[in-house]
Amino acid sequence: MRIVNAKYHLMQLDKFTDYALRVLITLAIKAPARVPTSEIAGIFGLSENHLSKVATHLVREGFVISERGRTGGLTLARPSGDITLGAVVRAMKRDAPVAQCFGPDKSCLIFPVCGLRIPLAQAQEAFFATLDRYTLADAAQERSALGHLLNG
Repeated sequence: MRIVNAKYHLMQLDKFTDYALRVLITLAIKAPARVPTSEIAGIFGLSENHLSKVATHLVREGFVISERGRTGGLTLARPSGDITLGAVVRAMKRDAPVAQCFGPDKSCLIFPVCGLRIPLAQAQEAFFATLDRYTLADAAQERSALGHLLNG
């Protein structure tokens, strides 16, 4: 079991999840306007191709609506106050176990008697429980300041 890596996976968001949260905050601030993925990529200096993958995942998970065409772009699928940060992070990190043994790999020598699994599972649940108390609206509450930063 890679304990050091487990600690960082638990408390640190991966880039995919970080970018998803940035997309959602941007959409919350610019609502009800449709925002092209290219515009969001430009704001944050990110790869449009990578951000498109993030947007596709957000659409699949029901957080975002995507419309094609000249006036197309992304919009929130529901009000920002109805989207919890916990739900977003869970959806984006669905396949990322807190430790190696939480996934399909049970090859760790001490797996059958390891005393870390319960505390790590509880820590992960506490992490998500905290995020469940906050919504996208909470994250975007500094609407004016965020809008200023996002508009350059």
